[in-house]
Amino acid sequence: MKQKLLFILLLIFVKSFSQDKRNFFYGKIYDDLGVLANAHIINLNTKQATYSNNQGKFRVFASINDSLKVTSVGYKTTFLLVKTTHFGINENKINLEKEIYELDEVFVKNNNLSGSLETDFKQTPKDLKGEALTKTMDFSKVNMKAKTSDDYIDQRVRPNIVRTDPNLDFVGAGVGFVMPFKYSERLWALRKDLAFKKSIPAKLLSELGEKFFFEELKIPIEKYYHFLEYCNPLGIEKLYKNGNVLEVIKILRKEHVQYLELIKKE
Repeated sequence: MKQKLLFILLLIFVKSFSQDKRNFFYGKIYDDLGVLANAHIINLNTKQATYSNNQGKFRVFASINDSLKVTSVGYKTTFLLVKTTHFGINENKINLEKEIYELDEVFVKNNNLSGSLETDFKQTPKDLKGEALTKTMDFSKVNMKAKTSDDYIDQRVRPNIVRTDPNLDFVGAGVGFVMPFKYSERLWALRKDLAFKKSIPAKLLSELGEKFFFEELKIPIEKYYHFLEYCNPLGIEKLYKNGNVLEVIKILRKEHVQYLELIKKE
Protein backbone atom coordinates (compact mmCIF):
# COMPACT_ATOMS: atom_id res chain seq x y z
CA MET A 1 0.00 0.00 0.00
CA LYS A 2 2.84 2.36 0.87
CA GLN A 3 4.62 1.61 -2.43
CA LYS A 4 1.48 2.50 -4.40
CA LEU A 5 1.12 5.74 -2.45
CA LEU A 6 4.74 6.72 -3.15
CA PHE A 7 4.30 5.95 -6.84
CA ILE A 8 1.19 8.17 -7.04
CA LEU A 9 2.99 11.03 -5.27
CA LEU A 10 5.92 10.70 -7.66
CA LEU A 11 3.60 10.94 -10.70
CA ILE A 12 1.99 14.07 -9.25
CA PHE A 13 5.46 15.60 -8.63
CA VAL A 14 6.63 14.84 -12.17
CA LYS A 15 3.45 16.25 -13.66
CA SER A 16 3.81 19.47 -11.68
CA PHE A 17 7.29 19.97 -13.22
CA SER A 18 6.38 19.06 -16.79
CA GLN A 19 7.99 20.81 -19.75
CA ASP A 20 5.04 23.17 -20.02
CA LYS A 21 5.81 24.62 -16.59
CA ARG A 22 9.21 26.11 -15.80
CA ASN A 23 10.54 26.97 -12.40
CA PHE A 24 13.74 28.46 -11.08
CA PHE A 25 16.80 26.27 -11.35
CA TYR A 26 19.23 27.37 -8.62
CA GLY A 27 22.91 26.65 -9.12
CA LYS A 28 26.42 27.53 -8.00
CA ILE A 29 29.54 27.43 -10.19
CA TYR A 30 32.85 26.10 -8.86
CA ASP A 31 36.36 25.51 -10.12
CA ASP A 32 39.41 23.96 -8.46
CA LEU A 33 40.01 27.08 -6.37
CA GLY A 34 36.45 27.75 -5.22
CA VAL A 35 33.43 29.67 -6.51
CA LEU A 36 33.59 31.10 -10.01
CA ALA A 37 32.01 34.45 -10.90
CA ASN A 38 30.89 35.69 -14.34
CA ALA A 39 30.26 32.23 -15.76
CA HIS A 40 27.69 32.27 -18.58
CA ILE A 41 24.65 30.00 -18.27
CA ILE A 42 22.11 29.60 -21.07
CA ASN A 43 19.00 27.46 -21.34
CA LEU A 44 19.32 26.04 -24.85
CA ASN A 45 15.59 25.35 -25.03
CA THR A 46 14.34 28.81 -24.08
CA LYS A 47 17.49 30.76 -25.14
CA GLN A 48 17.35 32.59 -21.81
CA ALA A 49 20.74 33.30 -20.26
CA THR A 50 22.29 34.64 -17.07
CA TYR A 51 25.65 35.00 -15.27
CA SER A 52 26.94 33.75 -11.95
CA ASN A 53 27.46 36.46 -9.32
CA ASN A 54 30.51 37.05 -7.12
CA GLN A 55 29.49 34.08 -4.95
CA GLY A 56 29.17 31.87 -8.04
CA LYS A 57 25.39 31.68 -7.65
CA PHE A 58 22.79 31.93 -10.41
CA ARG A 59 19.18 31.08 -11.18
CA VAL A 60 17.46 30.45 -14.48
CA PHE A 61 14.00 29.31 -15.55
CA ALA A 62 14.02 25.65 -16.60
CA SER A 63 11.89 22.55 -16.78
CA ILE A 64 12.61 18.84 -16.88
CA ASN A 65 14.71 17.78 -19.92
CA ASP A 66 15.88 21.32 -20.65
CA SER A 67 19.56 21.61 -21.50
CA LEU A 68 21.82 24.13 -19.76
CA LYS A 69 25.10 25.24 -21.27
CA VAL A 70 27.72 26.67 -18.90
CA THR A 71 30.76 28.48 -20.28
CA SER A 72 33.56 30.66 -18.96
CA VAL A 73 36.80 31.94 -20.50
CA GLY A 74 39.63 29.50 -19.84
CA TYR A 75 37.29 26.62 -18.89
CA LYS A 76 35.79 23.67 -20.71
CA THR A 77 32.17 24.05 -21.78
CA THR A 78 29.78 22.02 -19.62
CA PHE A 79 26.29 20.79 -20.57
CA LEU A 80 23.67 19.79 -18.00
CA LEU A 81 20.37 17.97 -18.61
CA VAL A 82 17.79 19.21 -16.14
CA LYS A 83 16.18 16.41 -14.14
CA THR A 84 13.47 16.21 -11.52
CA THR A 85 16.02 15.91 -8.75
CA HIS A 86 17.49 19.33 -9.60
CA PHE A 87 14.36 21.11 -8.37
CA GLY A 88 13.76 21.73 -4.71
CA ILE A 89 17.54 22.09 -4.12
CA ASN A 90 18.86 25.49 -3.07
CA GLU A 91 22.15 25.09 -4.92
CA ASN A 92 22.97 22.65 -7.69
CA LYS A 93 26.78 22.52 -7.73
CA ILE A 94 28.39 22.68 -11.16
CA ASN A 95 32.15 22.22 -11.48
CA LEU A 96 34.07 23.66 -14.43
CA GLU A 97 37.42 22.25 -15.53
CA LYS A 98 40.32 24.37 -16.70
CA GLU A 99 40.93 24.37 -20.45
CA ILE A 100 44.46 23.28 -21.33
CA TYR A 101 45.86 24.95 -24.44
CA GLU A 102 48.68 23.25 -26.29
CA LEU A 103 50.97 25.54 -28.22
CA ASP A 104 52.55 24.59 -31.49
CA GLU A 105 56.28 24.12 -31.61
CA VAL A 106 58.02 27.42 -30.98
CA PHE A 107 61.50 28.13 -32.30
CA VAL A 108 63.50 30.33 -29.96
CA LYS A 109 66.40 32.06 -31.66
CA ASN A 110 69.69 31.95 -29.83
CA ASN A 111 70.47 35.47 -28.69
CA ASN A 112 74.05 34.69 -27.62
CA LEU A 113 73.61 36.66 -24.41
CA SER A 114 76.12 35.93 -21.68
CA GLY A 115 74.39 37.63 -18.76
CA SER A 116 77.09 40.27 -18.49
CA LEU A 117 75.67 43.76 -19.02
CA GLU A 118 78.89 45.14 -20.47
CA THR A 119 79.33 42.25 -22.91
CA ASP A 120 75.67 42.02 -23.95
CA PHE A 121 75.42 45.79 -24.46
CA LYS A 122 77.98 45.53 -27.26
CA GLN A 123 75.68 43.04 -29.04
CA THR A 124 72.67 45.38 -28.91
CA PRO A 125 71.40 46.12 -32.45
CA LYS A 126 72.50 49.51 -33.73
CA ASP A 127 70.12 52.33 -34.48
CA LEU A 128 70.62 52.27 -38.24
CA LYS A 129 68.43 55.33 -38.83
CA GLY A 130 70.31 57.41 -36.30
CA GLU A 131 73.68 56.22 -37.57
CA ALA A 132 72.75 57.03 -41.16
CA LEU A 133 71.60 60.50 -40.13
CA THR A 134 74.82 61.14 -38.24
CA LYS A 135 76.95 60.20 -41.25
CA THR A 136 74.86 62.25 -43.64
CA MET A 137 74.90 65.36 -41.43
CA ASP A 138 78.59 65.20 -40.51
CA PHE A 139 80.16 68.67 -40.95
CA SER A 140 83.45 67.82 -39.24
CA LYS A 141 85.34 68.11 -42.54
CA VAL A 142 83.83 71.47 -43.47
CA ASN A 143 86.40 74.24 -43.65
CA MET A 144 85.02 76.91 -41.37
CA LYS A 145 87.54 79.44 -42.72
CA ALA A 146 86.50 79.00 -46.32
CA LYS A 147 85.48 82.25 -47.91
CA THR A 148 82.01 82.43 -49.27
CA SER A 149 79.99 85.10 -50.99
CA ASP A 150 77.91 85.65 -47.88
CA ASP A 151 80.85 86.31 -45.53
CA TYR A 152 80.34 89.37 -43.41
CA ILE A 153 83.80 90.74 -44.35
CA ASP A 154 84.50 91.02 -48.06
CA GLN A 155 88.19 91.50 -48.67
CA ARG A 156 87.54 93.10 -52.06
CA VAL A 157 85.81 96.16 -50.61
CA ARG A 158 87.51 96.35 -47.21
CA PRO A 159 91.30 96.63 -47.21
CA ASN A 160 93.54 94.94 -44.68
CA ILE A 161 94.19 97.02 -41.60
CA VAL A 162 97.89 97.51 -40.86
CA ARG A 163 98.62 97.37 -37.14
CA THR A 164 101.03 99.99 -35.83
CA ASP A 165 100.88 99.05 -32.16
CA PRO A 166 103.05 95.94 -31.48
CA ASN A 167 101.20 95.37 -28.20
CA LEU A 168 98.04 94.48 -30.08
CA ASP A 169 99.56 91.10 -30.90
CA PHE A 170 99.32 90.22 -27.20
CA VAL A 171 95.77 91.39 -26.63
CA GLY A 172 93.68 88.54 -25.22
CA ALA A 173 96.71 86.47 -24.20
CA GLY A 174 95.78 84.00 -21.47
CA VAL A 175 92.07 83.95 -22.29
CA GLY A 176 90.04 81.57 -24.42
CA PHE A 177 90.09 81.73 -28.17
CA VAL A 178 87.36 83.96 -29.59
CA MET A 179 86.07 82.96 -33.00
CA PRO A 180 85.97 85.86 -35.49
CA PHE A 181 82.51 87.11 -36.26
CA LYS A 182 82.54 85.98 -39.88
CA TYR A 183 83.32 82.39 -38.79
CA SER A 184 80.46 82.54 -36.29
CA GLU A 185 78.16 83.55 -39.11
CA ARG A 186 79.35 80.56 -41.10
CA LEU A 187 78.82 78.20 -38.17
CA TRP A 188 75.37 79.63 -37.48
CA ALA A 189 74.37 79.08 -41.10
CA LEU A 190 75.60 75.50 -40.97
CA ARG A 191 73.69 74.85 -37.77
CA LYS A 192 70.53 76.28 -39.29
CA ASP A 193 71.02 74.12 -42.36
CA LEU A 194 71.62 71.10 -40.14
CA ALA A 195 68.39 71.70 -38.23
CA PHE A 196 66.48 72.02 -41.50
CA LYS A 197 68.00 68.85 -42.95
CA LYS A 198 67.22 66.95 -39.76
CA SER A 199 63.56 67.99 -39.75
CA ILE A 200 62.75 67.22 -43.39
CA PRO A 201 63.51 63.44 -43.32
CA ALA A 202 61.56 63.02 -40.08
CA LYS A 203 58.59 64.97 -41.42
CA LEU A 204 58.60 63.06 -44.71
CA LEU A 205 58.72 59.73 -42.91
CA SER A 206 55.91 60.79 -40.58
CA GLU A 207 53.66 62.19 -43.33
CA LEU A 208 54.22 59.63 -46.10
CA GLY A 209 54.67 56.65 -43.77
CA GLU A 210 57.13 53.80 -43.41
CA LYS A 211 55.08 51.59 -45.78
CA PHE A 212 55.59 54.09 -48.60
CA PHE A 213 59.38 54.14 -48.28
CA PHE A 214 60.24 50.65 -47.04
CA GLU A 215 57.49 48.53 -48.65
CA GLU A 216 56.29 50.37 -51.75
CA LEU A 217 59.62 51.91 -52.79
CA LYS A 218 61.60 49.09 -51.12
CA ILE A 219 64.25 51.46 -49.80
CA PRO A 220 66.49 49.72 -47.22
CA ILE A 221 66.04 51.30 -43.79
CA GLU A 222 69.73 52.06 -43.44
CA LYS A 223 69.69 53.79 -46.86
CA TYR A 224 66.71 56.05 -46.09
CA TYR A 225 68.67 59.27 -45.53
CA HIS A 226 71.06 58.41 -48.34
CA PHE A 227 68.10 58.02 -50.71
CA LEU A 228 66.80 61.47 -49.74
CA GLU A 229 70.24 62.96 -50.36
CA TYR A 230 70.24 61.20 -53.74
CA CYS A 231 66.93 62.91 -54.62
CA ASN A 232 67.83 66.22 -53.01
CA PRO A 233 69.39 67.78 -56.15
CA LEU A 234 65.93 67.58 -57.71
CA GLY A 235 64.69 70.06 -55.08
CA ILE A 236 62.56 67.81 -52.87
CA GLU A 237 63.42 69.80 -49.75
CA LYS A 238 62.34 73.08 -51.30
CA LEU A 239 59.21 71.52 -52.79
CA TYR A 240 58.24 70.04 -49.44
CA LYS A 241 58.92 73.31 -47.67
CA ASN A 242 56.59 75.07 -50.12
CA GLY A 243 53.87 72.47 -49.56
CA ASN A 244 54.23 70.64 -52.90
CA VAL A 245 54.02 67.17 -51.34
CA LEU A 246 52.56 65.54 -54.46
CA GLU A 247 55.55 66.71 -56.52
CA VAL A 248 57.87 65.24 -53.88
CA ILE A 249 56.06 61.88 -54.08
CA LYS A 250 56.34 61.88 -57.90
CA ILE A 251 60.09 62.46 -57.69
CA LEU A 252 60.61 59.76 -55.06
CA ARG A 253 58.61 57.20 -57.04
CA LYS A 254 60.48 58.02 -60.22
CA GLU A 255 63.99 58.05 -58.76
CA HIS A 256 63.76 55.01 -56.50
CA VAL A 257 64.11 52.55 -59.41
CA GLN A 258 67.44 53.95 -60.56
CA TYR A 259 68.58 54.34 -56.96
CA LEU A 260 67.94 50.66 -56.14
CA GLU A 261 69.90 49.63 -59.23
CA LEU A 262 72.72 51.89 -58.14
CA ILE A 263 73.07 50.49 -54.63
CA LYS A 264 72.99 46.92 -55.98
CA LYS A 265 76.25 47.62 -57.80
CA GLU A 266 77.96 48.78 -54.62
